[in-house]
Amino acid sequence: MRKDLGFWALTSIGFSNIVGSGWLFSALYAAQTAGPAALISWVAAGLLCALIALVMVELGATRPEGGGTVRWPLYANGRLVGTMIGWSVLLSVGGTAAEISAIMQYAAHYIPGLYEDGGITASGLGVAAALSVVLTALNWFAVRLFARLNNLVSLLKIVIPVVTVVALFLSGTHGGRLTDHGGFAPYGYAACLTALAGGGIVYSVNGFQAPLDFSGEARNPRRTVPAAVLTGIGLAVALYLALQLAFLFTVPESLLGHGWQGVNFDSPFGQLALILNLHWLATLLYADAVLSPGGSAYVGVAIDARHTYALAKNGLLPRFFMRIDPRQGMPHRALLLNLAVIVVFMLPFRGWQDIVSVMGDMYLLIYSSSAVAAAAFRAHDRRRGVAGAVGRVPGVQWIAPLSFVVASEFVYWSGWHDLRLALPLVLASVPLFLFLRDSGSSGGGGAARGRDLAAELRKGAWLVVHLGALTLLSWLGTFEGSGRLRAPYDSVAVGAVSLAVFVWARRSGAAHLRDTAGSEPLPGGAAAAAGPAV
Repeated sequence: MRKDLGFWALTSIGFSNIVGSGWLFSALYAAQTAGPAALISWVAAGLLCALIALVMVELGATRPEGGGTVRWPLYANGRLVGTMIGWSVLLSVGGTAAEISAIMQYAAHYIPGLYEDGGITASGLGVAAALSVVLTALNWFAVRLFARLNNLVSLLKIVIPVVTVVALFLSGTHGGRLTDHGGFAPYGYAACLTALAGGGIVYSVNGFQAPLDFSGEARNPRRTVPAAVLTGIGLAVALYLALQLAFLFTVPESLLGHGWQGVNFDSPFGQLALILNLHWLATLLYADAVLSPGGSAYVGVAIDARHTYALAKNGLLPRFFMRIDPRQGMPHRALLLNLAVIVVFMLPFRGWQDIVSVMGDMYLLIYSSSAVAAAAFRAHDRRRGVAGAVGRVPGVQWIAPLSFVVASEFVYWSGWHDLRLALPLVLASVPLFLFLRDSGSSGGGGAARGRDLAAELRKGAWLVVHLGALTLLSWLGTFEGSGRLRAPYDSVAVGAVSLAVFVWARRSGAAHLRDTAGSEPLPGGAAAAAGPAV
């Protein structure tokens, strides 16, 4: 792939992928869930995502790969983990479908009949399919054109939310909003945890990994990728905090008779602007309700194509989808496959909320596998006596386990209602792994194949156990579960189990890398001829 992307192009890719439909809804839902204490949830989400991002930054800087989030788990933990994470990535194409669904919902303000009764209509599905074709076509013509168009979209996605914040504050504010109507945390500080998922905060901040998926196309990935990822997170969290404050301080007093839970809008900032007689702002916001999700969907189509390319390299998809167009430097066949998946994904789920309730968990599982990969690579490099690679992030030896536990807690806090769908979907990849392995095996005796299968299952068993444990704890816990395991012991149990699984996974990954020495990518800056540890 062509290396055409610099710092600002990568930063705009990350920022544009974060700021999508979430900013249009999350300030309302977070306030309903936690009141003014939602501000803490935003800060916590930013810090925790930065931890996860640092792990992924090291991987992107030391082992730059197109679609790296798919390739790293395969290198570090073998085919079972690679297949399960690859399957999750393939399912996460639904995130792009969610953004297109959001466009249909708000476009119905101008074109009635696209979105009715909480779902896309037949005519809306036709328009959504046509929009998916347009987004695919825009990504068709090379990385450089993608970067230029995305820079323009990102600029507009910064300007309109900033204009919204300034206009709302200039319209007049209400004092005491952080302490009145039940206080700063009217529903308790535990509600800050619920707001991470229930308030839409996790989904809103998700997407920070986008520059990493383009690390193989960056001009200087070891320098530009880390700065771009962290800058994108910082800019997005600052924007979300400003929007949350603007919402908290400008909601009319008459709407707070039943507290923050009594505030209810279908399109929060658009309706708030109309109530405050800012009709020009309402018109701008309804237009941006198409632009912001459209920008995220545009970036999402490009990222999905790189993931599909990497899945083909992993052997989860036919190598037919690996072909890169020699003139444009783009994986055109992967783009076409994802176009079909996006359209199909909109059929059963129908609406934005239905899709995002499952997608967040998929993303978090992908992030947690990257933490294991980073730790396994480091352990393997130490055993071989490889010097510290250029691009390594200081402190990853403790950031990796912490980010794994954090991602697992986020998954758990999303609630039983979502996990009972998301986790079984991921576990369905285990029979897919067995099928692909059996259909792809050739030569060798049955006993040898049986030993190889047992070894692969042993190396990847940690992920199956982890998903099973999260499912059980979610059913037992207090986040929409049966309540048999009371708070805070449920979250403590998730943390303890996750830490134990991480230690197991790191050791298993190091053993896999030792057994397959030479097949994994060398860390950047390491000598190619590095030998085993003395």
